[in-house]
Amino acid sequence: MADAGAGSARRMWCSVPERVQLHLAMLALQFGYAGFHVVSRAALNMGISKIVFIVYRNVIAFLLLAPFAYFLEKKERPAITLNFLVQFFLLALVGITANQGFYLLGLDNTSPTFASAIQNSVPAITFLMAAILRIEKVRLDRKDGIAKVLGTAFCVAGASVITLYKGPTIYSPVPPLHAAAGPVWRPTLALGDAEGKNWTLGCVYLIGHCLSWSGWLVLQAPVLKKYPARLSVTSYTCFFGLLQFLVISAFIERNASAWLVHTGAEVFSIFYAGVVASGIAFAVQIWCIDRGGPVFVAVYQPVQTLVVAIMASIALGEQFYLGGIIGAVLIIAGLYLVLWGKNEERRFALEKAAIQSAPEHGIARPAAHIKAPSSLAQPLLPPSTENV
Repeated sequence: MADAGAGSARRMWCSVPERVQLHLAMLALQFGYAGFHVVSRAALNMGISKIVFIVYRNVIAFLLLAPFAYFLEKKERPAITLNFLVQFFLLALVGITANQGFYLLGLDNTSPTFASAIQNSVPAITFLMAAILRIEKVRLDRKDGIAKVLGTAFCVAGASVITLYKGPTIYSPVPPLHAAAGPVWRPTLALGDAEGKNWTLGCVYLIGHCLSWSGWLVLQAPVLKKYPARLSVTSYTCFFGLLQFLVISAFIERNASAWLVHTGAEVFSIFYAGVVASGIAFAVQIWCIDRGGPVFVAVYQPVQTLVVAIMASIALGEQFYLGGIIGAVLIIAGLYLVLWGKNEERRFALEKAAIQSAPEHGIARPAAHIKAPSSLAQPLLPPSTENV
């Protein structure tokens, strides 16, 4: 009976047009990531040690990803060498240790909404790094090149505004029965807006998080060319990141009681981070990138910021400040400029390929039938969710 119901549900899903499936999957993905931001902040509010939270999250992620990597990529996985191990170690140092460490330090001093907002700058920072390393060409004589440069400038400006200018409170959630609930509400409000924390330092940490994330994407591209087993690369990276955090914890977190999980809420937050953010979301994002391309996936990123703002306001009583709102708008505008530039660059490549193929066939084929250089090779988006 259960099998019949599952089969019926599968047939209904398959009958939905793929484009609709992609949009639904991306919306679900943004809600999943948004929940991660809020759950991570809630975990910090409950007093979970940052290093303990990261270690447990990566243990769950590794146990979840390693079996799939072993069985699904058994035939395409190259033999492991010392050179590959060193590269995986360095990827872990940048993409797991620095990335996740800076993220939690930044989140602890700011708020989930602004952590999510600053993450919108990752494609622009990645483009800037790739251009500096000459992995990506900057064409200032074309509109796509100008758009990417302007988008990067917008993102840098937005991140600077968020960091240097907090500004007055624009919105502060107030409970319906404020007079009656006042004494109870104040501590809840303090949890949401990082009251008593160093906002500027938190934003600096989040910028470090974005730089680490972008650096990981840029460094990962050449590794994947030599070792084209994405799941295995992610698993090795997660494993070495776990080892690095265990070494760090030996110096930072020597209190044995900090490693004990005391409540169901703490267990939920750790499993959500490991299973949803590093497991389910990984599979969904890989499928969406494969079917819709990285630009399609990136377009949905600001939706995550909006969902985080709503969730954090309701669950944590988060306040919103003028500087953060101005910065978020600039970063999102920069994100779309970079993505538009990438899309125009791809369209230009398709038209050029169509023109070049005309002499060979005596007729120009439609651009849709010409395969342009794959944008998946461009380090614009995280191919996995081991990113926060």
